[in-house]
Amino acid sequence: MDTKRKIAIVTGASGGFGKEFVRLLAAKDGLDEIWTIARGEENLNRLRDEFGDIIKVIPMDLTDRNNYKIIADMLKENNVRVRYLINCAGFAKFCAYGDIDTDVSLNMIDLNVGAAVALCLVCLPFMERGDRIINISSQASFQPLPFQNIYGATKVFLRHYTRALNVELEDRGITAIAVCPGWMSTGLYERACIGAKRGTNKFVDMHEPDVVAQKAVKDADAGKSMSVYGLYTKFTHVASKILPQSLVMKLWLLQQKINV
Repeated sequence: MDTKRKIAIVTGASGGFGKEFVRLLAAKDGLDEIWTIARGEENLNRLRDEFGDIIKVIPMDLTDRNNYKIIADMLKENNVRVRYLINCAGFAKFCAYGDIDTDVSLNMIDLNVGAAVALCLVCLPFMERGDRIINISSQASFQPLPFQNIYGATKVFLRHYTRALNVELEDRGITAIAVCPGWMSTGLYERACIGAKRGTNKFVDMHEPDVVAQKAVKDADAGKSMSVYGLYTKFTHVASKILPQSLVMKLWLLQQKINV
């Protein structure tokens, strides 16, 4: 008899897209706990108030590499199986390269890329056939994006890493899927829009995060390696394969009304 506790882990769980994944998982059968990870303990406690004792609150800064060992130790001590790992933690800055300092730039890479990779490596020994890794990439991964260059580049990494990892995990029956949403109504913009003279300011085809999350989980459960929601987002994916990147970047700058 399998005595392992079935858990899901959601990073960036305290609001926005991450919270929508928590909501979906809380309604699923077969999970004993959802480990919610974010820096804000107060917001995580609100999740527990809303969804009940299934929520395990783990306030943690995922840019601190010492915390990955803490998570690994928790997995060992609790005798668990990770049914879902959902890496939502991340942030953006919409500005030119010189508008933010080196620490912020590197912190963006550490959280968007390093944390996702670290958690995949930490959790995979505790995953079995039929389990799912959901990494949040972005429509921004389809082409180079001037004036949000670091954020876009981190999402390219996540998309390629996740799809390649999915192939490596085929023999274990574990699915890794890269979710590539377009613009969503979340708190990302509050941190991303810093009032820069030149930066992303036109948000075309905005969607609510709940419908994007629903499709992501559905696609993950279907064994897909990439999830793209919305006709416009799908169009940009196709266009980025056909058009030269230099032209795509010019079209992006025209859309954003940014002069270079």
